[in-house]
Amino acid sequence: MKTYLVLWFSSEGATPSEVGRSLLSLGFQPVQGNYDYVYEWNDNVDLDEILRFSDKIQMTLKGTDVMFKTETVDGQN
Repeated sequence: MKTYLVLWFSSEGATPSEVGRSLLSLGFQPVQGNYDYVYEWNDNVDLDEILRFSDKIQMTLKGTDVMFKTETVDGQN
């Protein structure tokens, strides 16, 4: 499974490089294309684990003035 992340930055918030460092510490990797970052899960995960991880993303981005969207899909896609 993979969780993709899209970010929307504000000119009043944290810099993209600062946010990027924080996301790397969560295990995200930068990608090019329709998404900004991807997190690759080791195993299939259930909805509760995905939601807990989304909570971590929200806590990491809190105070940065960055909005985000996640999309978790089966790695076969």
